[in-house]
Amino acid sequence: MHCWRKVMRASQSYIQSLYEGSDSELRRITEYAVEHHVPIMEVDGIQFIKQLIRIHRPKKILEIGTAIGYSAIQMAKVDSSIQITTLEVDETRYRQAMKNIQTLNYENQIKAIHQDAIDYLKERTEAEQFDFVLIDAAKGKNKDFVNYTAPFLKKNGLLVVDNVLFKGYVSGENNESKRLSKLGSKINSFNQWLMNDERFETTIVETGDGITVAIKQTK
Repeated sequence: MHCWRKVMRASQSYIQSLYEGSDSELRRITEYAVEHHVPIMEVDGIQFIKQLIRIHRPKKILEIGTAIGYSAIQMAKVDSSIQITTLEVDETRYRQAMKNIQTLNYENQIKAIHQDAIDYLKERTEAEQFDFVLIDAAKGKNKDFVNYTAPFLKKNGLLVVDNVLFKGYVSGENNESKRLSKLGSKINSFNQWLMNDERFETTIVETGDGITVAIKQTK
């Protein structure tokens, strides 16, 4: 098992190396994230999501968890016609995201909102629907995020959730931190729940830190 895991990590490192230099426009943002310990999507994970967008061709995307704007900008880069609404509860990260979005001239595509995602969704009354939802926020709230976003996701729309393998803590391979092991257990419960949710046809892909791709089956 451990030998197999070493092979998988080596393969991931190889895949990630293929993307080196492919996003020079965003190098400053990634360097900021490393320096300030801001979690952003791993390069193979975000490239997988961009490929999903190219295939699915969504026009309206909802993102829960802006952080500093890295993934929203990456998604906007795929197609200039895409409109993204992204929600961030942390004020410092929201302000940095706004700065990055404006610096790279994506303010016409990306609408960043400083608000708790669940509060925002509870307040929605308009009939606007999204083709694609990306959830990358507080992992313990994933179930709530899915339940509150589902009414605003079109039938056959994609629901994508990041960090569903969470650095080996979900499978139990990694148990270095008791706190993170508890979070891994919560994510495992979420994975089991979503896999059995009849509203979605769901699969998990072992790229980045584990990504769920679910297709909404109901209206």
